[in-house]
Amino acid sequence: MHDLTRSGRSHSSVARELGLNRRTVSKYARARTWQEVVRRPPRKPSTLDSYLAYLQQRWDEGQHNAKILHEELQTKGYLGHYQRVKMAVVPLRRGLPVDEPRERPPSPREAARWIITHPHRRSPHINDRLSRLLDHCPELRTAHGLVRRFAAMLDNRDATAMHEWLDDLANTGPAPLSGLARALREDRHAVAQGITTPYNSGVNEGRITDVKLQKRLMAGRAGVSLLRHRVVLNAHLRRRYADPPTASPR
Repeated sequence: MHDLTRSGRSHSSVARELGLNRRTVSKYARARTWQEVVRRPPRKPSTLDSYLAYLQQRWDEGQHNAKILHEELQTKGYLGHYQRVKMAVVPLRRGLPVDEPRERPPSPREAARWIITHPHRRSPHINDRLSRLLDHCPELRTAHGLVRRFAAMLDNRDATAMHEWLDDLANTGPAPLSGLARALREDRHAVAQGITTPYNSGVNEGRITDVKLQKRLMAGRAGVSLLRHRVVLNAHLRRRYADPPTASPR
């Protein structure tokens, strides 16, 4: 594939000749080594992971007997089997470092949830993982900064920085966000009102959800009169249990 692309052939032409997807051709053409295109399954966590540093230390000190190492780890609270310790010292016998636990990379949904969550509401572990993730991806760090600036406007109910924020979103933000910047700029007055006022459409959205839920409960066969009855009844019950009880006159 590298030979074909170096000759000046386009990725689409190579894909047609080899019967592959164009994205597959692009991925292999960009790769410098075969290791870059091999997907290694994430290493599952092990009960031995918290003892690997001690295992490396004892190996460096000259203790190369796996059985003795297993006994020492048991005195420190390790409850795993001897065979796991034996397999862990195999790389050490070959002159390689001990196999440190590899952390599973976050999914796009996880990364998005970390970014939109307030830093004070994230656990220290998630803050540490997010910091390392942003160090590896400058574009994601830019997106994180833009999201947190918009969140600050919502927290403070202050839209004075929105114009500058929209400019940064369109000019310095990732390409997929440029379309969002245009849409927000076209409706900037409504966006500013949403930021600065305490009102929102949450109540209306809740009512719409109620109607959809009742319709699904009836398997889509409910008529207008039955839906009206059920929706009104739900609203009455919600108001009855949501409002604080009034004191009875003496």
